[in-house]
Amino acid sequence: MTDHAPLEHLRLQALWKSFGDVKAVRGIDLSVSRGEFLTLLGPSGCGKTTTLRMVAGFEPPTSGTILLHGKDITNEPPNSRPINTVFQHYALFPHLSVEENIAFGLRMRGVPATERQRQVTDALRAVALPGFERRHPRQLSGGQQQRVALARALVNRPEILLLDEPLGALDLKLRRQMQLELRALHREVGISFLYVTHDQEEALAMSDRVAVMNAGRIEQIGSPREIYEQPISRFVADFIGETNLLEGRVVRVDGTRVQVKLGPHILHALGEGCVTGTQVALSIRPERWTLTEGVRDADMNRFSGRVRESVYAGSVLRQVVELEGGITVVATRPGNLAGEPAGSAVTLTIIPSDVVVLPAGPPDPPA
Repeated sequence: MTDHAPLEHLRLQALWKSFGDVKAVRGIDLSVSRGEFLTLLGPSGCGKTTTLRMVAGFEPPTSGTILLHGKDITNEPPNSRPINTVFQHYALFPHLSVEENIAFGLRMRGVPATERQRQVTDALRAVALPGFERRHPRQLSGGQQQRVALARALVNRPEILLLDEPLGALDLKLRRQMQLELRALHREVGISFLYVTHDQEEALAMSDRVAVMNAGRIEQIGSPREIYEQPISRFVADFIGETNLLEGRVVRVDGTRVQVKLGPHILHALGEGCVTGTQVALSIRPERWTLTEGVRDADMNRFSGRVRESVYAGSVLRQVVELEGGITVVATRPGNLAGEPAGSAVTLTIIPSDVVVLPAGPPDPPA
């Protein structure tokens, strides 16, 4: 039988990095498949950029191994690795033209002029900038500068492209446009991308897989849909998008069907490994609530409450609802729907499979 599993391209094994007493990266194990777009996502200080710098060769690991095609490159210098990096601020040479910026690495490697010209032309075509050869960085927009930085990295034909917050300096509209263009470029060139960002929307929109980092560790790794819909910890549920985190106590378990006491309410959920009498946290995405009567299943969760606030935010309408017992939740619905004014009585419903059961309390502090 033929094995269709993706070929492993890059592997990080038990990777640690300390700066004095500060442990920035704590035993990361991670693999990137050939041609994959994998994003390291997390808040500032979580270790994602330090991890990227170790892969690039700019920072030596305190311990651990970096393998490329199974070859140990942990101690190889950056210029010996078939890896290129694109940074947030592009690092273009201001006194060189676009063509000269892109050709710089080729010239350093002694590539003949005719071949340099051909490769630069191909690279500019790949990033949709043909005809910009003679311009200088100061004559380009932020998005165009970012494309030149990408072309300069891609022209060297790296096996892996590392991208460290490359869209962070762009405004929101241009950033979203460049997300689509980067994703399309990744499909076109077919090389592995290892991307770093703190922007959850960006990670979900662009990646094949997302590794959520917290305090130097990978908290969860999976597809964007898995990370959003099936978080395995309070941190992931709270960091990815918006959620309602509610504390409760398990009062009944029947296989994967769980009943949780939430204030005066009994809430039906689906969960693995729950134990009667234990405290849990419930993650409910705002868009999963329905402000209608819904289907009258026996285990349908139904709550009465009053709208405390209704906020129009363009594509969505955010409604803050206080349930009986003083529990406050946020529910969203499409922005083109009329919302109930503050003070209105409403009924919220949610199906058990839309309630994620998580361990209660904050995660254990890092060792």
